[in-house]
Amino acid sequence: MIDVVLPCLNEAAALPGVLAGLPAGYRAIVADNGSTDGSADVARAFGAQVVTVPQRGFGAAAHAGLTAATAEVVCFADADGSFDLGQLPLVAEPVVAGTADLVLGRRRPVPGAWPAHARLANGLLAWRLRSSLRLPIHDLGPMRAGRRQELLGLGLTDRRFGYPLEMIVAAARAGWRVAEVSVRYSPRAEGTRSKVTGTLLGTARAVRDMSKVLAR
Repeated sequence: MIDVVLPCLNEAAALPGVLAGLPAGYRAIVADNGSTDGSADVARAFGAQVVTVPQRGFGAAAHAGLTAATAEVVCFADADGSFDLGQLPLVAEPVVAGTADLVLGRRRPVPGAWPAHARLANGLLAWRLRSSLRLPIHDLGPMRAGRRQELLGLGLTDRRFGYPLEMIVAAARAGWRVAEVSVRYSPRAEGTRSKVTGTLLGTARAVRDMSKVLAR
C-alpha cells in the first residue's frame, strides 16, 4: 500500500473526480486545512482518511498528512483535479524500486492548465535549483513521492508555500537521488479556485515563501 497525501482547502467540487481516479494499492489521506464547503465529508464518502489540520498553510496540511501516513512510500498531489491520480505509479515506482529517493512529476500542461505567470515563477525557481544544487529538475512538481521515514527525517519546518521547495532543497543537501518524470497537468476542476497559481497575488506569496527557503 502507498499513501497519497492531498492537502485540501475547499475542494469539495473536485474531490469526487480526484478520489475516483485513485489506482489500486494507493490510499488517500486528505489533509483538510479548514475547509468550509464540506470537503471533509466528501472525502470520507469516497473512502479517504481525513486529517483535520487547524494550523493554516499548505505546508502545515502537507506535513500533517505525511505524519498521519503509515505506508513506507508516500506520494503527494494537489486535490484540485489538475492531476489524474492514475499517474501516481509513474512517480512512486522509482522510489519503490530503489532507483530514486525523491521523484517529482514534471508537469506537461494541456492548453489553459497553467497560467503564464505561475509557470514563469516555477521555471525560475527550478533554474535556481539546477544552478545552485545541480539538480536535474525543471519543475517543482506538486505530484511527488518519497519514503515516509526519510522524508520525516529531513526535519522540514516551513508550514506555508515554501514546504515543497524546502523538501527538494533538504533532500539535495542530504545527498538524495532526486529525479523527475513527466505527468499530465490539466485545468482545475470546474467550480474550484486556486489558492496559489490562479492569481498574481497568490503566485507572489508562493514565490516569497519559497525565496525565504532558498535564502536559508
